[in-house]
Amino acid sequence: MKNITVIGAGTMGNGIAHVFAMNGHKVNLVDVSQDALDRAIATISKNLDRMVSKGILDETQRADTLANLETFTDLKPAVTKAELVVEAATENVELKLKIFQQMDELAPSKAILATNTSSISITKIAAVTNRPTQVIGMHFMNPVPVMKLVEVIRGYATSNEVNRNVMELSRALGKVPVEVNDYPGFVANRILMPMINEAIYSLFEGVAGVEEIDTVMRLGMAHPMGPLQLADFIGLDVCLAILRVLHEGFGNPKYAPCPLLVNMVTAGRLGIKSGEGFYMYKPGTKDVEVAGNFKQLN
Repeated sequence: MKNITVIGAGTMGNGIAHVFAMNGHKVNLVDVSQDALDRAIATISKNLDRMVSKGILDETQRADTLANLETFTDLKPAVTKAELVVEAATENVELKLKIFQQMDELAPSKAILATNTSSISITKIAAVTNRPTQVIGMHFMNPVPVMKLVEVIRGYATSNEVNRNVMELSRALGKVPVEVNDYPGFVANRILMPMINEAIYSLFEGVAGVEEIDTVMRLGMAHPMGPLQLADFIGLDVCLAILRVLHEGFGNPKYAPCPLLVNMVTAGRLGIKSGEGFYMYKPGTKDVEVAGNFKQLN
C-alpha cells in the first residue's frame, strides 16, 4: 500500500501522516481547514528538523518526507487513488460515522478504511459502510513518530486478510502492532482511563494535591509521567469522551467520569491544548508553569 490518505490534520493526524511519508508512502492529508493543514505541515517540518539534529534522518530523507505529503480541503480528490484511508478526526461518534460514509462512497472499492479511534466501536463504524470486512482500527499512540505501539482492532466483520495486511504494514512503519478485539476502550484505554479517573477522584476527594498524586505514580510506580499530567497531555475532553464510551458500553459505574473532570471540560480547562488543566502551561508550549489549586473545588 503506497497511496495513503489521512483524514484530520490535528495532533494524531499529522503524526500519522509524518510516519507514513517518512517511510516512503505518498500521503494525502485532509482537513476542512487550510489553517489546520498549514499548521500540520509546520509541525511535521519542525519534528523532522529535530530528527535530523539527532542524527535519526539526514537532509535528503527530510526533503523526501515532505515531498511525499500533499494537503487537501476536499475529500474526493484525496481518496480517489487511496489504498488505505486512515481517519483521525475528533473522538466524536457521529462525526466519525459521517466521515466513514463519505470514505466508503468515494474511496476505491478495494481500499481499506481504518480509524485511529481510541475507544469507539469498530463494528459500529463499519456498519455504516458497504465494506465492513475492510474496516479496521489502527490506534496509534501519541506522539506518533516516537511511540512504537499500534493497537490493531478487529471489528466483528473485519477479514483475516485485511487484519494481516494492516499488521504487516504497521511493522513496515517500524511499529509494534498488537491485535485486539472490539470492546469498549480496547486494551490501552480500558486500563489507562480508569487509572486517570481514579487519580482525578483522589484529587476531588482531597486525598492529595496534583503534584503529590503525580509524584507518587512517577516515583512509586516508575511511570514516566503522572496520571494528571498525562491527562492534560491527552486532552481532558478526550479523556471524558473515552470514559463516557466505557461507561455506556459496559454499563458499569466504575467507569463513571469524576465530576471534577466533567466540570473542568465544561469550563474549557482541557489541558495543554487550552493552556490550563491540572497544570498551567507556558503559552504555546508543553512546559509546566505551575500546578493548579483544586482544594476549593472539594
